[in-house]
Amino acid sequence: LTSPPQLVVAMLGLTRQPSILRIGAAASRGSFRSSLVSARPSLRSKTTSAAEAVAPSESFAKRNPFAFQVGVATVKTSAADLMAQVVVEKKSFSEINWQRNGLFVLFGAGYLGCFQWYIMVTKYRVWFPTMDVFAKLSFAEKLKHKAGMIDAGKMVLFDIFVHMPVMYFPTYYTMKEFVFGDSWSPVSWVKNGLTKYSSNFLEDFKAMASLWGPSDCIQFVLPIHIRMPFRHCVSFFWTAYVSFTRGDNTEEEVNEE
Repeated sequence: LTSPPQLVVAMLGLTRQPSILRIGAAASRGSFRSSLVSARPSLRSKTTSAAEAVAPSESFAKRNPFAFQVGVATVKTSAADLMAQVVVEKKSFSEINWQRNGLFVLFGAGYLGCFQWYIMVTKYRVWFPTMDVFAKLSFAEKLKHKAGMIDAGKMVLFDIFVHMPVMYFPTYYTMKEFVFGDSWSPVSWVKNGLTKYSSNFLEDFKAMASLWGPSDCIQFVLPIHIRMPFRHCVSFFWTAYVSFTRGDNTEEEVNEE
């Protein structure tokens, strides 16, 4: 028979309390774990969103190489001319030749940004088929890649003996005539520009080869998306030189002709 105290305990269900407590504790632990699991995706999403916020600024040059280098070329060319006028020529702000600066902005965006990309990326891929594979190799692997080294050497020679003397300088002198000249005839721009170029050819070529020869040896072994920005950085000093020596439509240059 069940004693009265035992009966009371059984009726009140006190003997079941430990199990109930264990179930409640397990449930609370389970809900805590589930809350942690549910929180992990949000933490991961916050981390991912933060990484995505940083990634565009870090990889913009790689994801948009053409647009990035056009912007660099335009700003760099204008800044180099302003530096030549203010620092080298000691002009005050009111004395700056903005027409001359406009020439370099136009030349920087149109030729250095757009046309050079067409030549040194688009056409080089066709003319020098190892370019993309070679650019992705490590420096040690590049030294062992004979075909890639030969193509890189060809790129340097093409730039020094074809691109710069046959394309770059004639275009610059022609655009200079467009900006400074009195004639509205494209024929006159080309004729007068080439006349000035021919009189300055030896001096221009020596200065160009002394800078761009060594620079090209570095440029054409770099990754593709870095090549043009690197060239524009070197070109800052080259543009400052061209601005100082060939920027103004000076009376002396006219008399030399």
